[in-house]
Amino acid sequence: MHTGEDTQGLRKIIDFTRLISIFILAIHFYICCYQAFTQWHWTANITDRIIANIAKTGLFNNWWKPKLAALLCLFISLVGVKGKKDEKINYKSITAYLLTGLLIYWISILCFYLHTDLALIAIAYMTLTGIGYLLMLTGGAWLSRILKEKLNKDIFNSENETFPQEERKLENEYSINLPAKYNLRGKTRDSWINFINPFRGLLVAGTPGAGKSYFVIRHIIDQHIKKGFSMFLYDFKYDDLSKIAYNKLLQYKGNYKTKPAFYVINFDDLNHTHRCNPLDPGSMNDITDATEASRTIMLGLNREWIKKQGDFFVESPINFLTAIIWYLRKYQDGKYCTLPHVIELMQADYDRLFSVLLKQPEITALINPFISAYNNNAKAQLEGQVASAKIGLARLASPQLYYVLSGNDFSLDVNNPNEPKIICLGNNPQKLQIYGAVLSLYISRMIKLVNRKGQLKSSLIFDEFPTIFFNNMDSLIATARSNKVATTLAVQDFSQLKKDYGAEQADVITGIVGNVISGQVTGDTAKTLADNFGKIVQDKNSLTINSGDTSFSKATQLDYAIPASKIAALSSGEFVGMVADNPEQKIALKMFHSAIQNNHEVLAKEEADFKSIPIVSYVSEETVIETYAQIKDEIAGLFKSELADLDKVDDASAQEAGLAVNISNPNEKQLNKKQHRQMSKRNRQRERENIRKIKQGSDDQSTGRNGKAISPVKNDDTEQAMSM
Repeated sequence: MHTGEDTQGLRKIIDFTRLISIFILAIHFYICCYQAFTQWHWTANITDRIIANIAKTGLFNNWWKPKLAALLCLFISLVGVKGKKDEKINYKSITAYLLTGLLIYWISILCFYLHTDLALIAIAYMTLTGIGYLLMLTGGAWLSRILKEKLNKDIFNSENETFPQEERKLENEYSINLPAKYNLRGKTRDSWINFINPFRGLLVAGTPGAGKSYFVIRHIIDQHIKKGFSMFLYDFKYDDLSKIAYNKLLQYKGNYKTKPAFYVINFDDLNHTHRCNPLDPGSMNDITDATEASRTIMLGLNREWIKKQGDFFVESPINFLTAIIWYLRKYQDGKYCTLPHVIELMQADYDRLFSVLLKQPEITALINPFISAYNNNAKAQLEGQVASAKIGLARLASPQLYYVLSGNDFSLDVNNPNEPKIICLGNNPQKLQIYGAVLSLYISRMIKLVNRKGQLKSSLIFDEFPTIFFNNMDSLIATARSNKVATTLAVQDFSQLKKDYGAEQADVITGIVGNVISGQVTGDTAKTLADNFGKIVQDKNSLTINSGDTSFSKATQLDYAIPASKIAALSSGEFVGMVADNPEQKIALKMFHSAIQNNHEVLAKEEADFKSIPIVSYVSEETVIETYAQIKDEIAGLFKSELADLDKVDDASAQEAGLAVNISNPNEKQLNKKQHRQMSKRNRQRERENIRKIKQGSDDQSTGRNGKAISPVKNDDTEQAMSM
């Protein structure tokens, strides 16, 4: 601790030492320039005697000794100087002052070699020596003001936010390993991003251009096919990823025990597509399968319904579509159980449609509300229940879709060990609203077949996942791990997922995945990721400068390892994230912030050598139109056959009724054919009305307003016929 007396005493000593330095230099000037001082009449006898006595010390025997003594005294005086600290002062300027002053201070002696007036020589010598002295004095004073502890010049705190990352390549038979480079305290180091357990789900996020496909997804396709995975690939911008998958299959087909078959679904180019029925009756075991398919289609066509599930006018069309699908599944063991047949059957008028559907008792509970509305002339309610389903599905009524959806080239059991497959589902961003619902149905049916025990390891990759709808993706990720199903979801932003799936379901999906890798994202997504990555210990320096003193302090604090602002400023190819490990293969350093290393020249050459996806078959426009017409004819034939069966039943009932009339009234005429039909129609109406009454909990007979019992269905025509 310094007292005021200590400081003042030190200052006096410093000042006295500096005065000695100046005094020595002044005597040196008087002796060396004595003749000039004589000309200026600046000499005196007493001064001469004093200086002569001082000169006897031997300090002034030559020119350099007094200058050296003055310089030493100056340096001694500067040692104890404590100037006000200034972070702008640097060693370069101090060195320049000291060297320049020292040079001028010593070379000033050359002035005595000039052939000019003595007074001018003396002035030049003293001026140069003085300038050199002052420059050294200034540089030395600045030296005491320089900060020994410099503040961190890293204005973005980049070095302070670096942390150690995994530098080992941890590989197993399922892993995805991406080479990368990262920064640690200003040094660039090699690292590896090791997704050693992809079965815990992988979420790939990044705005357009962040490098999701080029730096991440293409390597997942490459490494999983190399390791013998079956694969289902949703290619949003067909055929960018499908071509990679096809060529990698050609390259690594020897790694499979059974070579996988390669299939493509593409609605735009029918020459390059296989045909597949997503409502294959073999995969629909009970009515819950039809319900799931119906929900997927309707929510895929009406994305805003996702947030309104449970509402009356959302569930009604789903139930109606479920009834149609399950009816076709049961009709002749699923002979016409395809989505095109569903669309055509649904477009029929209510009279014929309800008459046919009533033949299937399993769907009676589903269609009762619609029949009740129809019988009670509640047309507005009925249209509200059914029209949204009919209108939505009518958008799918195109010959191209009918052609692809009605075939059966392959099944969707991707990971069947005996028949492994690599299936690529192609979408078109310009027709997203139409194709999205159909592709969602494919995905929904595929996942139900894939997520089973005892199957081949498989990889499900969904590029631009929010463009399709799958209702139970969180359940898939949660349960598929034990079935060796690796799921990769690529999204642009979490907000995009919330818009299409709703906040609750989006939060569940983003929260349940074990592996996360993200390129540049902004807003709430960046904040969410920063919170998930957590905080690390960072250095904190503090500098306080005042007129009397300078204080410098160091401390540590917990702060975000990867703040949201840094995630929002990532370059293309730069990713942050977190990996999941296994019980038998632990990873201590799970978090990463690195730049994935792609060999661009090698990848460009590889893509240039890629083979195009081959043509499946040449499909003419006539074939497509014939398929379209055939489906319509088959539904027309179904109605004709089913209604004919109903007529036969009604005729038999009418004959029995006519026989009973003849027995009771032998003189009355039998019913003619027209009267049979009228009676059959009324009988069917009576059946529907009875169903409604049963649903309402009433008896077979209901009481009218006047208290008299009346029939639940009027049957005037039948009464007239019976009286004839």
